[in-house]
This record gives sequence, structure tokens and C-alpha cells, in this order.
Amino acid sequence: MTCRLLLFLSLFAVQMTFSQQLAFEKDPKKNKTATYEELIAFYQNIVANDSRARLLEVGTTDIGKPLHLLVLSADRTFEPQDIKKRKKTVLLINNGIHPGEPEGMDASMLFVRQLLKENKLPKQVVICLIPVYNVAGMLNRGVSRANQNGPEEYGFRGSAQHYDLNRDFIKTDTRNAWLFQEVFNTWDPDVFFDTHTSNGADYQYIMTLIATHRDKLDPALATFMERNFTAPLYTGMAGTGFPMIPYVDPKEDTPESGLVSFLESPRYSTGYAALHHTIGYMPETHMWKPYADRVAAMYTLMGELLRLTTTHGADLIDLRREIKRRVREQESFPLTWKLDEENVEQLPFLGYQAGYKPSELSGLPRLFYDRSKPTSIQVPYFSRYTADIYVQKPQAYIVPQSYEKVIALLKLNGVEMQALDRDTLMHVEQYYIDCYKTSNSPYEGHYLHREVLVRPVLREQMFYKGDLLITTDQEANRYIMETLEPQATDSFFNWNFFDAILSQKEYFSPYIFEEEAVQLLRDNPQWREELERAKQNDQKLASSGRAQLDWVYKKSKYYESGHLLYPIARLHKL
Repeated sequence: MTCRLLLFLSLFAVQMTFSQQLAFEKDPKKNKTATYEELIAFYQNIVANDSRARLLEVGTTDIGKPLHLLVLSADRTFEPQDIKKRKKTVLLINNGIHPGEPEGMDASMLFVRQLLKENKLPKQVVICLIPVYNVAGMLNRGVSRANQNGPEEYGFRGSAQHYDLNRDFIKTDTRNAWLFQEVFNTWDPDVFFDTHTSNGADYQYIMTLIATHRDKLDPALATFMERNFTAPLYTGMAGTGFPMIPYVDPKEDTPESGLVSFLESPRYSTGYAALHHTIGYMPETHMWKPYADRVAAMYTLMGELLRLTTTHGADLIDLRREIKRRVREQESFPLTWKLDEENVEQLPFLGYQAGYKPSELSGLPRLFYDRSKPTSIQVPYFSRYTADIYVQKPQAYIVPQSYEKVIALLKLNGVEMQALDRDTLMHVEQYYIDCYKTSNSPYEGHYLHREVLVRPVLREQMFYKGDLLITTDQEANRYIMETLEPQATDSFFNWNFFDAILSQKEYFSPYIFEEEAVQLLRDNPQWREELERAKQNDQKLASSGRAQLDWVYKKSKYYESGHLLYPIARLHKL
């Protein structure tokens, strides 16, 4: 057992005198994690004995049990508005989004207990902590992670409906995601911390880290985060005996090929947080390290983050306030990013020698890591992304009232909107969806779109009393742009919110429309020329009479204008 782990365990041996033991502490091997009942009982006991803690029930999750939120406040200020008025920094910790990765839950219990018992709760920081986010997954207890070294039993990754909740923040298919967004937008955290366990390559580190990607943040916030939080976190963890590395996502098979900085889009928790200008961290402990070491590393990282939040919280609050003011006036917004493969740095990396040998199962070459041969090498690190698509914001969007889920999510995320008070014919810009690709297999309950190309058109469109006008002079602009612009990576369009526009509702009968089509080509000789050119460039069109009729049909007055017309309008002049 390492010296750092002995120190970690001895610290909590003292605490046993004063408070209830955890399942983790009771086990001589430190290889057990709390059950759901033990977890909630622990926090209920905490609030029963300390007025600096409150345990709230936010709402009912998808398994019928509540989502809990623990709030720690040194001066017993528990109202979010009062906390903001007193300029207290809010740190939100989320645990158990994947309950099979439980060290965050155990580390949080130890962390909360020490802060309260040793009176180390900072006066200027309010900690909001979700004990377990995926309650259904925690109740589904077993040993589902074949590549993980402990604990003995743990929860399951999927939710009650078999969703991965860390893909659900934008699309919000689950009650849990809705409740999380209520928490997030009520407490407006300045710093967010979401605990995980990694999968993948083998290496010497216990802790790896995903930080909100700098290229997706406001430049001033990105610089502040890197200088005052991210870099000191790496330095601090090295000093505690838990050296840390960015999340290990190899460019090819092994880390020697280079590491790629993980780009978390808004479907992920920290990517969602970035839409609200909150700096976020997703720690990933190494799955094959002993469970006690993983809990110790997570606990230590929590302490380092709280220390930095206490030191820099006031300045972070001021900066976020300024960014929220600036985003009201921001004109151009990036929607997609691509890896900058020319911008590469060298990263010190403590790994194990990788190689290939014949598989005893298949006889084919298989990858293996030799733990008897640790390595200390430099690996390429691709840490930067460049914005690929920019869009100029309109003065306003108009969302038809029929899209109820879209409107509800916008409201949940603080978007200000106003209902039209009468039917109104407006001159607007709308998009036709010219091209898109769709996944061949379902992903988290959806057939996700990507690589969307749009064709903007100016047109007269009738909108009706009750349709929603959303101006783009507000703090929520980034959320608005990245959900309502179809080309954005995790737009509502890409998540199938508008798929009904992708199919026609009326067609033609070829045996009747044939004569009409011929007459249309006589009356419009330029159509005939266009059709001939199209046939020369498209063999499928040239060889199909049905396809050529369809070509003419789509030129005619009969073809529905709403096919492929994105229903949310852009208004350039109010």
C-alpha cells in the first residue's frame, strides 16, 4: 500500500469517531462502494446534525425516486438569489451519471464529512452536490464493467430507459436531464465537476482529466481557466503524489501515436455547461487501478479544485458576468469545430510498453501492455481545435408554438421569449435543408444527423398568435445559437426534433402527371434545358422515368413548399 494511500486512510480513521462509517471504510480491502440506501442515509444524517447542510429533493427521476441535491453553505445562506447577491462562488459536483464508475460518490461523502467536521467549508464558496444522478443505474447493481478493477459491486451505466445520461443534456429525453437543467439554471454554477472512470489504454496515471475545451469558451474565460484552474490543478496533483494527465484518447491504437484533446459537445455535461459560460472538469480515474487509489485520487482532486475555487472565485464571478454582458452583443457564433492537426505539442507521458502478440483466442495479433516495462516518453498532443462553421445571428428567431419541447427546453435554459399577440405576415429568412447525413444505426434513441448544408431563402411567412419571438440580445445567446441553428453539432435539428419536414406529405400519380409534366416542359423551355443538363450529370436520373417526373414535379406549383423547410425563422429587422 502506498504512503499517499496510507495517509488518506488514516485521515478518515480519525473521522470514524465522529461520524458514520462508509461501506468503503468498513471493508478491510477498501473495495466496496455504498448502496443507494446507504448513500442517501449518509447525507440525511449529515443534514440532521449540521445546519450548514441541506438536502433538497429536486424532483422525481425516471425510476420514481427523487433527485437529491446537497447544498453546503458556511453562513447558512441557501437561497440561490441571496448567494448571487453575496457574490459567493457556486461549485456544482455531479456524481453517478454512470453509477458503474462510483468513486466520485464515495469520495464526495468523505469530502463532505471532512469539510464539516474540521470546519473547512470556505465562507465564500457554496457547494452544490448531486449524490447520485442516475438513480436507476445505481439501483441496478452488479458487475457490468468487465475491464474495471473493483469495487466488488456497483451500478449500471444505463438509465431506467437505457439511456446514457451523459449524452442527454441537449436532447433531454429523460426526466433526469430535465431535473439537472433545473438545478443548473437555478444555481448557475461558476465551476462544474462531474466524476467518472475511464476506459481504454493502460498507463501509470490514476487520474486523467477532461477540461472544458479552451477553443469553445470565450477567449478571456479560456485564458482565465487555464491560468488559474487547469494548470494549477496539474501542478497541485503532482505535489500530492497523484500526477495527472489529460484524458487518454489515442490518435490511433496506443498513446505513442499521440493524444487528442477530447472535444465535448453539448450532449455531454461539461459541453452543456460551456453553453452557460461555466468552466467544467470531468475527472476520469483509471479503471484498472485499485479502487482505494481511485477514491483517494478523486478525493484529492476535489480538494485541489475547492482550494482554487476559493482563491479565484470572486474574479471568476466578475469575468462570467462580463462575458454574459458581451455575449448579448456578439454577432458571429461558431457552430462546429475540427481538430487542428498542425498545432501539436509534446506531452510527457508515463505509460507502459505496448506491443502485439498472437491471441490465444483467435490466433490473430492482439494489443497488450507490459506493466513490467514502464515508460517515460514524450507523446504528440493535439490539443487545439479551429471553428469550422460560423453563423451570423439574426435580430430574432421565431419558433412556431407547435414545437412544444423546443420551447420548453429554451425556457428551462433561461431563454427570454415573447408570444406574438396577433397573426402576422412577416418577411423572414428561412433555411431549406439541402443536404445532410444520418447515422445508419440508432444512437441514444435517435438517428443522429450530421454534415448539414442549408440554403437560406427570404420569403413571406404567416406566423400566428402564440408563436414565440426570441430576440438575440440576451445572455442565453450561445444556447440559442447552438440549438436552433441546424448546422451546429448538437442542434435540435441534428437530434431529430424536426424530422417531419424531411418527408413529403403529398405526391403524384405517374400515369396522370405524365401529361402535365410534358406540358410544363413545353411551357417552360428553360426547365427542359436544366433537366437535360441534370441527366448528363446524373446517370440514375437519366435512367429513371419516375425520377424525371419527380424532378418536374418539384419545379411545379404542386410541390409543397414546406418539404425540407426548417420551420424556425430568422428575423433580420424587428
